[in-house]
Parts: sequence; structure tokens; C-alpha cells
Amino acid sequence: MTDLGKTSAVAATSALDRFFKISERGSSLSAELRGGVVTFLTMAYIIVLNPIILGNAKDADGALLAGGDTAAIAAATALVAGVLTILMGVAANYPLALATGLGLNAFVAYSIASQMTWSDAMGLVVIEGLVILVLVLTGFREAVFHAVPAQLKIAISVGIGLFIALIGLVDAGFVRRTGTGPVPVELGIGGRLEGWPVLVFVFGLVLVIALFVRRIRGAILISIVVTTLVAILVEKLVEPGPAFGADGTPNPTGWNLGVPAWPDKVMEKPDLQLLGNFNLLGSWEEAGFVTALLFVFTLLLADFFDTMGTMTAIGAEADLLDEDGIPPNVRNILVVDSLAAAAGGAAGVSSNTSYIESASGVAEGARTGLASVVTGVLFLLATFFAPLVTIIPNEAAVPALVLVGFLMMQQVTGIDWDDLEIALPAFLTIVLMPFTYSISVGIGAGFVSWVLIKAVRGNLRAIHPLMWVVAALFVLYFAISPVSSWLS
Repeated sequence: MTDLGKTSAVAATSALDRFFKISERGSSLSAELRGGVVTFLTMAYIIVLNPIILGNAKDADGALLAGGDTAAIAAATALVAGVLTILMGVAANYPLALATGLGLNAFVAYSIASQMTWSDAMGLVVIEGLVILVLVLTGFREAVFHAVPAQLKIAISVGIGLFIALIGLVDAGFVRRTGTGPVPVELGIGGRLEGWPVLVFVFGLVLVIALFVRRIRGAILISIVVTTLVAILVEKLVEPGPAFGADGTPNPTGWNLGVPAWPDKVMEKPDLQLLGNFNLLGSWEEAGFVTALLFVFTLLLADFFDTMGTMTAIGAEADLLDEDGIPPNVRNILVVDSLAAAAGGAAGVSSNTSYIESASGVAEGARTGLASVVTGVLFLLATFFAPLVTIIPNEAAVPALVLVGFLMMQQVTGIDWDDLEIALPAFLTIVLMPFTYSISVGIGAGFVSWVLIKAVRGNLRAIHPLMWVVAALFVLYFAISPVSSWLS
């Protein structure tokens, strides 16, 4: 390289450093690049899973979304995730990635869309995103975040850590639902680990732990790549196949999502037919005002507090929170997240939200928005290289989530377990996230119990007025089903 080329490269690196505050946050260019790649790899499953969830759902007319064209859903899913994740990196400078929200997409597909057309359902998602945006711009969402006690924020981070560790174990088939019997979950199948895919997961978990305790740079990235190669070899030799056959026949010992085999083609032109597939007001006529309003409220509360918990957990893991547990550029983070909800509806792929899997990139060293830009660019490339993304099975990616769960669990020492006014709400927050498979439920239980205990003990002055409001909203959220039935 010429001296001029070297000078230009140094200048470009320095500009990136200043813009994203890489050195200021104790990171490096290589750590940000590595972290961005790892976050993408642990999130890439959404490009495969979202089409499965949305593509099999039927609207009130019995029609499948995009006629069941999963390629179109995958392309739109990756496109929106890429654009919004890049926006998060540039506008908020935070190592947080976004994509279609799991749980939310199932709620939209099977509870909302079944009562109206898909475009009407997406209109409700757009409205929900715009309402959250207004709450951010008026300062309400940020004020609620400031009103939450610092130790309750720590409990949220710890609960999310346990939650994502459980996600990793379940997605790998290491922990499964029993369906029958005295306990809801068990080890593998019938208390035994069966099938090659779960052994590939165990290999990946052992590898990532070994690399991590040896303090090898890029431990998570190395483990994902190596375990994927092992998975491809296993599929080639013993052919476990997918968890469900083409006719829907279950195969309990198969790969949970993607089958790790090299695809026939690695690149294809994205089908973006779903963009703009939404109708803002159709749902109010189709399902009725009360039903539509309750749907918006349910989406709103889940989105509102899921993101609060996620950005707190990411900030705690990256050591970016201030003494009050507040991340930098909090308003920008919340604005981008609100836009993501509306953008997901406008693109016809359900609400987009912040992903806790971003913690895997933080564990790899990411501390700035540059990592998000890297993740976003990879999502955009995935709109063209979707077949290549599918070779990474869940069993190769989710060992990272188990390790990250451990890292986030370490914050539990920041809670005063001798103070019952915080210890009991913190306990409910922590245990209910994994037990109910919902961040919002854990947060809601923590908020309601905190307000209740303060009130019962006569410590009313310690309760911020907004905490009363939020607790009341969560009571309504938990009672939404009987309330909905009563109003109907």
C-alpha cells in the first residue's frame, strides 16, 4: 500500500473511532466488527423462523400471507432488520440489533390476523408503533424508564439472562416440553439426550466455554463457525434431517430449524412484494373498535417494556449504564425502536423490536453502534444470500446464548436480598421471565409487586406517580382476556 493509501486508511479509522466513540468506550475496531458478526449469526434464525410462523397463519378469509411464499417473507424480514439495525447504530450509537419480534409475530399471526385481513392486522402494528413514537417524543416512555428503581433494573437484566439461556437450551432440544407427566419440561426426550443435533449443541457449548475461560478472542464467533462445520459434517454422514418433514411429520431427533447442508445456490434475487402491505383503518371496521383497541394496547405494552428491559440488559453487560442504570442516548434508542415497530407493520412482516441476542455481540467485545451497523449490513446482504444463512442451525448458534446468560446472571449481586421491598419484586421479575417465556410478564410482575409491597408497608412517598400508572396498566394487561370477553 502506498503512503497515501496508508494515510487514508488511518484517517478513515480515526473518523470511525471519533464518530462511534470506540476508544472512549474501551473497544476496538476488530472487537466491533467481530461483535456485529456474532450478533447477526445468533439472530439469523429469524430470517428462517419468521416465514414459518407468518407463512402458515391464515387471515379471516382463510388466505395465507403472500400465498405462503416464504421467500418473500424472508426477504422483507431481513430488509427491515437490516435498515433499522443500521439506524440504531448510526442514530443511537448502541450495540443493539432489531428484527421481527418473536412472540409478537405469533400473537399477530394467530390472534389478530385471524379476525381480519393481513393488511388490516399490519395496519394495527403500524398504529401501535406510531403511538409508542409519540410516547417517546413527549418524554413519557423515557420518564417511565427513569422512574424504575435501579435494583429493579438489575433484576430485569438478570431475568433476561436466565431467559435467553433457557431459549438456547430449548432451541437446541437440550430442554423440551414433556406434554404429559408431572413436570412441564425435561432433559431431551424422556430424560435422555437423543439425536445427533443435540450432541452438536453440547459440542458447541463445551467449545465456547473452553474458549471463553481460556480468554480466546473471538470465542463466540469461533465456536459458531466451528460448530456449524461440524453440523454440516454430521448431516452429511448420518442425515438427521429437519425436525418436521415436508408433510409436517415430526422428527424429534432432527435439526430444530435450518438443516446444515450446503445449499444448491447461495444467492437469489429478493422478492419484496410485501412492502407496503398494510391498511391503517381496515381493522377497526372488520373486527370492531373495542377489539382493535385491545389488540393495540396488548402490542403496545409488550413492545414498550420488552425494549426497556433489553436495552438495560445490553447496557449492563457492556458497562454503558450510568449510576441510575440509564444507557447513553436513551431517547434515540427508544425512537429507533418505535420506528422499527411501525416499519415492521409497513413491510408486512409484523412488529420489529430490539433483540436480546445482541448480548452475544457485546460478550464478544462490542460496545458501540458500529457493531449494529455491521449486523445491519449482514442482514441486508442476507436478502440476497438467504440460502447461505440457512446453513447455520440453531444448535450451532445458541450455545452463545447460554454463555451470555451466565454473564448477565453475574449482576445478581447488585440486588439487596435482605431488603424485602426490593428482594421479592426482584425475585418475581427474575423467575417469571424464563418460566413464562416473556420479558414483559417478568417486568409487569416486578412492577406490580413493588408498588403493592411499598403500599402495604405504608411507604407511599417512595412510589413515583408513573409507577402507579404503569402498575395499573400491567394489571389490565394481565387481565386482558377476561376484560376483552366482558366488553364483547
